[in-house]
Amino acid sequence: MTSERTTLYRDKQNAKLMGVCSGIADYTGVNVLWVRLGLVISILTGVLGGITIPLYFVLGLMLNKKPPHLYVEADEQKYWQRVRQSPQRTAREIRSRMRDVDRRLADVETYYVSSNPRLNAEIERLR
Repeated sequence: MTSERTTLYRDKQNAKLMGVCSGIADYTGVNVLWVRLGLVISILTGVLGGITIPLYFVLGLMLNKKPPHLYVEADEQKYWQRVRQSPQRTAREIRSRMRDVDRRLADVETYYVSSNPRLNAEIERLR
């Protein structure tokens, strides 16, 4: 998955400092408040052994800014967050939707073919 929609970016639009927390929140789909709160707790408790602040600034320097054209609408953003969280589940959902569309299309075809004998004969001739 090397699409630009599956890459971690700094989100400068919703940033407080460098946009790292808002980028992580956008990438994971978690509310940015919880990501920022986790960062503050990590800094205060020293959970990561004092590496939290340097890691934040390294990520702030290394990550690219989020392109403004990345998502057209909110539904698209939520879709890509689900893809990043669980690609297999998303693929299963898409396959399920396509099977449903295929079944409905077959129902439409059956309806029109059964009510139109000339069309039915033409389809049979093509087989």
